[in-house]
Amino acid sequence: MGRTSMPTNKRAVSASENEDFISHRCVWVNGPVIVGAGPSGLAVAAGLKERGVPFIILERANCIASLWQTRTYDRLKLHLPKQFCQLPKFPFPDDFPEYPSKDQFISYLESYAKHFNIQPQFNESVQSAKYDETCGLWRIKTVSASEESNKREIEYICRWIVVATGENAEKVVPKFFGFHEFGGDIIHACEYKSADKYRGKRVLVVGCGNSGMEVSLDFSNNDAIPFLVVRSSVHVLPKEVLGKSTFELAVSMMKWMPLWLVDRILVGIANLVLGNTEKYGLKRPSVGPLQLKNSEGKTPVLDLGTVRKIKSGKIKVVPGIKRFSHGRVELVNGEILEIDSVVLATGYRSNVPSWLKESEFFSKNGFPKAPFPNGWKGNAGLYAAGFTRKGLSGASEDAMKVAEDIGKIWKQETAQKKHPTAPVACHRRCISQQF
Repeated sequence: MGRTSMPTNKRAVSASENEDFISHRCVWVNGPVIVGAGPSGLAVAAGLKERGVPFIILERANCIASLWQTRTYDRLKLHLPKQFCQLPKFPFPDDFPEYPSKDQFISYLESYAKHFNIQPQFNESVQSAKYDETCGLWRIKTVSASEESNKREIEYICRWIVVATGENAEKVVPKFFGFHEFGGDIIHACEYKSADKYRGKRVLVVGCGNSGMEVSLDFSNNDAIPFLVVRSSVHVLPKEVLGKSTFELAVSMMKWMPLWLVDRILVGIANLVLGNTEKYGLKRPSVGPLQLKNSEGKTPVLDLGTVRKIKSGKIKVVPGIKRFSHGRVELVNGEILEIDSVVLATGYRSNVPSWLKESEFFSKNGFPKAPFPNGWKGNAGLYAAGFTRKGLSGASEDAMKVAEDIGKIWKQETAQKKHPTAPVACHRRCISQQF
């Protein structure tokens, strides 16, 4: 896929030295390096394939879309209609339902990778990526592990890097006083699969986003006793209105109306369909749902039946946590609950600051500083896809721009020089050649 490597030392190499070289090597990439094989990375790769641009795609897990494959619960379905979740140039199968299941979406992504012949390099974790101003190239250091060998360190040298690790690369685990004293089962929502082992148990669900709401609903439907911690205000909207997706309705309205008016209509619809949720502990923010999403990245909750369970008392909303003790939790209002298990539906964060050594394009929170739609291209060959806070449709939009931009540069340069040679290596141990 446009890469090669070879040792620079021409003297005889001993067995031990050869083993060291195999475990520490340098690779020139004739094209961009894409970091992340989730939907965003796959979409960029497909766009580059169509334009004849060679690339490699690095993925730390052993599969594509690892968030979907390994860190989601069994009952999960797409919250938006499939037409808003498909990747570029590849629609969902006609026989898929409007809201595909987790397994159907994974199947779709695998078909996407197969259709465009995308072959990521799995089990390869990027440790650092830094632009070398001396030679005008990116140096990407990874650690790779396979079944038949120990960890291998590889340094990739390339002109372009596409950051596609996503908004949800790492789980967020808050610290609570007395957590270590609790003694019961504590997991993050990314580890939760189903309610089977929780039947009859009292479970504290911390977090009232889409995951927290849906996990609480799953518990209630399967004879567990959920307590939902709601510390701040939250927008809850009906998933559908008169059989039509609320999201689709909002998209249609935004073509003709200002954002503030669409927000006002959505809140009015929510009050009409769901009633006054504030008296049940679900207070609405003063800022509208779409404005809040744009400004702070907080996604409104699309109700799947949780509100009805809250109104019936089968899911109890409780305020913030003061501290834990053995088998108990004390809330900020002084109430003490006996709890068997805790599920932390406390969200995820970007991990970009931990490995990308750059501060002009990305902010400290791991998102591009420039808001959508201008957060896809930085300087010196740096690109990003999947940080729009606008779901899969936003990720696809970024991916198409990235592939088009790199493809345009690639076409111009290959037209000028039919057989370009690699630039002078900027690493002593790397002699680069193209093929």
